[in-house]
Amino acid sequence: MKKISTSSVAPQNDLSHNMHTTSVPEVEILDASGSGITKAEMSDEDTSAAEYNDILDEQDIDALAAADTEDDTPLPDILALPAGNPNQELPARSASRLPAVGGGHDSLRLYLREISRFPLLKPEEEHALAVRVRDHNDTDAAFRLVSSHLRLVVRIAMDFQRRWMQNVLDLVQEGNVGLMRAVNKFDPDKGIKFSYYASFWIKAYILKFIMDNWRMVKIGTTQVQRKLFYNLNRERQKLIMQGFDPDTAMLSERLGVSKEQITEMDQRMAATDLSLNAQVGEDNGGATHMDFLPALGPGIEDNLASNEIADLVRSRLKTILPKLNEKELYILHNRLLTDEPVTLREIGERYTITRERVRQLEARLLEKIRQHLALDIKDFSDTWIHS
Repeated sequence: MKKISTSSVAPQNDLSHNMHTTSVPEVEILDASGSGITKAEMSDEDTSAAEYNDILDEQDIDALAAADTEDDTPLPDILALPAGNPNQELPARSASRLPAVGGGHDSLRLYLREISRFPLLKPEEEHALAVRVRDHNDTDAAFRLVSSHLRLVVRIAMDFQRRWMQNVLDLVQEGNVGLMRAVNKFDPDKGIKFSYYASFWIKAYILKFIMDNWRMVKIGTTQVQRKLFYNLNRERQKLIMQGFDPDTAMLSERLGVSKEQITEMDQRMAATDLSLNAQVGEDNGGATHMDFLPALGPGIEDNLASNEIADLVRSRLKTILPKLNEKELYILHNRLLTDEPVTLREIGERYTITRERVRQLEARLLEKIRQHLALDIKDFSDTWIHS
């Protein structure tokens, strides 16, 4: 089956057509049973999130430093992956490099210490650098914009860590990619503060990473499935707190999707990954889950029926051969009954006629065969003869 590409976020240069104004909803990611994650289940890195947030607070970093924009300010859709190459990175200056993102508890401390060395930017400096990136593709300016906002990525990643429950540096790494994409797409003349604009791209990449890695088998590949992944359980809990007993119809109406999509996503989120090679039962060498999957092709009965029909048609075709002329016989044997049919052009060159004339002869021959078989075979179906 073919997978639905992920919709993409449009560049800011055309924000008015493809972006909306809603603020970023808090992502509620629950476990397979639908219950929330308790504090007792939090990892060591998650329990120390407050400690790292305090470190960032001391550096005077506001992760969501939004400018005073009007309500109609267009913003990227955080539930869609921005367009373009997600691995595209801005080159670093020759004299300096961005710190590498490692793994482990100590690596996070080291990473925070490294990014704290990059100076923050004043508003006028930020605007000037953004203009240089947009107009001249200045890599030094892009490097300064990225490096000065690395702490913003860490702060946003910490917000998602309580749901992710794994290595927070994975989220930081994806957020850094979103930050670099934001630098490429940012238009300083729109009147939006860069940290505000970049936060949506950072969250978009982090959310996409969580969606892709929540389980081994992806549970959300379309826009509707991503929407339900983030909002279905939260909406259900909200209705329960209001005194309702939410059913599929109510959730479908509140979330603006079909009942079938609600049911399908409920089943996806409630189930766990299962190996198709796992045995059913405790007997060694027994059947596996793969043995119970339906065949993708036609069944044995269909194959037998098709073979019988093919033999019957071929046997009855022998009685029509004396009624066909030379051209029709050639078309029948070399185009209709062969596994490697000749082209209309080759037949036309053989008899010095046009391809359209050959097509007409073929259509007339097929009609003759249908009429002949309909008289000779009881319960004949036109579907037996394909044009």
